[in-house]
Amino acid sequence: MQHQYRHLFGPVPSRRLGRSLGVDLVPFKHCSFDCIFCQLGRTTDKTVTRREYVPTDEVIDELAHWIDSGNTADAITLSGSGEPTLHSRFGEVITFVRDKTSIPMILLTNASLLNDPDVRRQAAMANVVKVSLSAWDQASLEQVNRPHPDIAFDDLLQGLRLLRRDLEGEMWMEVFLVWGTNATPAEVARIAELSRDIGPDRVQLNTAVRPPCEEYAYAVPADLMNDLAGLFTPVAEVIPEYSSESETPGHASEDDILNLIRRRPCTLSQICDVFGMHRNEATKYLGKFTRTGQATMHRKNNATYFAAVHDETVAETENARQDRPANETPQG
Repeated sequence: MQHQYRHLFGPVPSRRLGRSLGVDLVPFKHCSFDCIFCQLGRTTDKTVTRREYVPTDEVIDELAHWIDSGNTADAITLSGSGEPTLHSRFGEVITFVRDKTSIPMILLTNASLLNDPDVRRQAAMANVVKVSLSAWDQASLEQVNRPHPDIAFDDLLQGLRLLRRDLEGEMWMEVFLVWGTNATPAEVARIAELSRDIGPDRVQLNTAVRPPCEEYAYAVPADLMNDLAGLFTPVAEVIPEYSSESETPGHASEDDILNLIRRRPCTLSQICDVFGMHRNEATKYLGKFTRTGQATMHRKNNATYFAAVHDETVAETENARQDRPANETPQG
């Protein structure tokens, strides 16, 4: 019988990291941002208050059990239900993993709190810090990321520069592009200029390949993503779509989830409850289903429901997608 953990999830297949064990340090959904593209839905507790949201000792005990049980992964990531640097002792978790295993320890952060010296000190312990930068000034930050009122873009930028100076490991920068919001060549060039000043080791372009919390957060077409990647130094990597060929045994398969939403439309939370899955894990499947036409999503009573599409409709959708001209772009 698989051991049940409260704060660990996975390992799940990651488009960037291979098989990644997630470590969740904040309750759903405590975050300093309310990004329009977030796969987990809208932020319910927008905060910049740092405290011990979950017991650090419990997290470390679970990691010790997972390691001692002979488990392995390509990476261990601080990520999950919100912004991990809100947890006041996240550095202790990083230190434990680095002391007990050779698996790379990766911090995924929206960079909003890096102007705090204590946050930078703890973040610098990670093998890799993957930061986000999807805006170029205060106005674009508020449009794309909808930050807590106390977050200023200039402070965020300064925190990134200072972390780059202090970090012995690698800094990866993710730029999340939304069609019609921050994805014109002129807009992306402004982000690229800031990126060159900060100097990350890698730049990765991402877009809404999973269902976003806002319906208007359209994905950027793949051909345009490839063109925009060349604006960055180093040239940005375009994050590939998740493929089920890389999936590992877990709580549920693609067929399990499709069979559930064939019987009745379900929300993300309902799917997670049925299969005991973390939201990050379930959204990988749902993103693929909606892209390939295997499922549709619709809003009702401020909730998003997913429903399977009949097989013949899926075939028609896939044929139409393949026949679409390469330069055709989303409307809206």
